[in-house]
Amino acid sequence: MNLDRARILKDGGDGRGPVVYWMSRDQRVEDNWALASASELALERRAPLAVVFALEEEFLGATIRQYGFMLRGLEMVESALARKGIPFVLLRGDPGDAISRFAEEEGVGTVVTDFSPLATKRSWTEEATKRLDCAIYEVDAHNMVPCWAASPKQEYAARTFRPKVWRILSTFCEEVPALRAHPHPWDLEGGPDWERLRREISVDRSIPEVGWIEPGEGAARRALETFLRKGLSAYQRDRNDPSLQGQSNLSPYLHFGQISASRVALEVTRSGADGASKAAFMEELVVRRELSDNFCFYNRRYDSFEGFPAWSRGTLNDHRDDPREHLYDLPELEGAKTHDRLWNAAQREMVCRGKMHGYMRMYWAKKILEWTESPEEAMRIAIHLNDRYELDGRDPNGYVGVAWSIGGVHDRAWGEREVFGKVRYMSLRGAMSKFDVGSYVEWAGSLE
Repeated sequence: MNLDRARILKDGGDGRGPVVYWMSRDQRVEDNWALASASELALERRAPLAVVFALEEEFLGATIRQYGFMLRGLEMVESALARKGIPFVLLRGDPGDAISRFAEEEGVGTVVTDFSPLATKRSWTEEATKRLDCAIYEVDAHNMVPCWAASPKQEYAARTFRPKVWRILSTFCEEVPALRAHPHPWDLEGGPDWERLRREISVDRSIPEVGWIEPGEGAARRALETFLRKGLSAYQRDRNDPSLQGQSNLSPYLHFGQISASRVALEVTRSGADGASKAAFMEELVVRRELSDNFCFYNRRYDSFEGFPAWSRGTLNDHRDDPREHLYDLPELEGAKTHDRLWNAAQREMVCRGKMHGYMRMYWAKKILEWTESPEEAMRIAIHLNDRYELDGRDPNGYVGVAWSIGGVHDRAWGEREVFGKVRYMSLRGAMSKFDVGSYVEWAGSLE
């Protein structure tokens, strides 16, 4: 492994004792650099190894839709690990506290965890780092280029970030070694009763799970294979047309770490698909996706008005008091009860399927700015709805997508207009010039 993929959070103790991989963002067994690193350490030291997941039951407004998808994927993780002789432990409660207590009680020598730029996981990791005396390592198993290696600062836009990533990408494009069976047993309590856990977990159940997508590592690989075979060659042409459903549908799997972005990139690169489509897809997968991690890692206010660039804060402030032709509150927006049939269709797609087409998510968020009293209110509502209904909510891509739409993050100033100021505007007329709006609206109306 390229050593720049890992960083030492705490250099503690002599390393004796069991090794724990604290799984969080990257919920898979194969193609997982964090798990591979923990396995290598444990094998070198002839120490027991376990994978531990700490379940927080009140996580940023997630519902049974997201928890159900995640828990079914984790059940498959447990089964795959069992075949390698590696126990899987599911703890409940505040993850920072739960991991710390487990490590103290079991005499753990080293903790390896995966990386997230978001404040919640960072606070959990900081708590464990303060409390534990053992060594703690963090491995970026999510990005192709580790976030801290891609850039040492917040990047202004894709055009400043792109050359930095492409310059060093090849040094991180390596196959993750297959996970080996672990010969040093660790006698831990039996795994969770998954059915009981899904039944008893205390989360909002008013938003149902969805049936169109199957969770888990195996399903993610099958979805990738389907996209490579049927969708990739037309990606450049179809990706921004919501009426054609030309996207990969991999975002829920990437969000939960049920598939590695590196695996996706390797298979896309090896495919015989159209070169322009491969380039367009890699731009989204590598540059845009990892730019979102960059923003959230270096900007602690990634989910607020204060995180916007100075030029957009200024122009939005200048237009705070502009009259709005339409004003909608949260219940009206959540119920898709606006005058705009295209916006209502996008909201319906999100509510029914747990996933909104990428082009429509931009249009959707910009209209929330246009129809609410302030950019702060627009951010609050857009993040609330996105995180409540989307399978890939609570994600850097979601926060940055909303911040791009409402606050011009990673964009430039455009022509000035009411409400938006110099933030880029999107209109129904513009959408109608790009794709068959009627077909998309009709399709969304048929969803249940």
